[in-house]
Amino acid sequence: MPDTPDDPFDIPALDQALNETPFSGRLRFFPSIHSTNTHAMQEADAGAPEGMVYFADEQTAGRGRGAHHWSSPPGSGLYVSVLLRPRIPPADVLWLSLAAGLAVRDAVMQVTSLACDLRWPNDLLFGPRKFCGILTELNAEVTRIRHLVVGIGINVHPRQFPPELSGIATSLHIETGRDWPRQQLLIALLQSLHREVLALSPSADANVARQSVLDRLERASSWVRGKRVRVEESESFDGVTEGLDARGFLQVRTPQGLRTVFSGGVREINNGRGK
Repeated sequence: MPDTPDDPFDIPALDQALNETPFSGRLRFFPSIHSTNTHAMQEADAGAPEGMVYFADEQTAGRGRGAHHWSSPPGSGLYVSVLLRPRIPPADVLWLSLAAGLAVRDAVMQVTSLACDLRWPNDLLFGPRKFCGILTELNAEVTRIRHLVVGIGINVHPRQFPPELSGIATSLHIETGRDWPRQQLLIALLQSLHREVLALSPSADANVARQSVLDRLERASSWVRGKRVRVEESESFDGVTEGLDARGFLQVRTPQGLRTVFSGGVREINNGRGK
């Protein structure tokens, strides 16, 4: 059996399935590309319209948060970046990032019936192992966002990972023992992301939408409360998670008091060590 199944994308069928979203007619597929996020940001700088979706069969220089590399071998995963031009203050970008994590979780559940965990701000895991990462990048002024790109990488088909990654990485195939069509997953993801973005738009009730994000994260994530973690910021510290504040930032109780995590990496402490 090959390492990855034959799982092509049908672009006309994708367009038709997405005809009630702003993404229809704005799909750009690449057999291979350096990074969908890098390309999307370049296209946005050049004036590409909101709703453009850039996705690839392979990335040769895929990126994760904190300048980490995201492995993107051919035919193995879903590698997609969505261009948005939200009319919200730059300080509110975290809400879109958190909502994107919920959109991925909803799409995976629709397609596979599996409920995954969310690690703040937007890693998705099964147990201790990560199968999806989200990278949100933006170009903004002090008071407005020029454009924003949400990049999503999902391990779909890998049967195994190298020994150094096997304890921390997984895939939909590893978790279920079967292959899932990337096309079906992409449709569910973009439809779900559209609903989340619409709920957070200025024409909606922002307070209701944000409270919905907070409530759903509380239910979906084992990391939000009661998890002993190490936070890696400019100065690392240990503590126990104590929910999200009204802005969506993670709260961690330390021996010195309650601290707010704004951008650092969060890892579980197991037997005295972060993992």
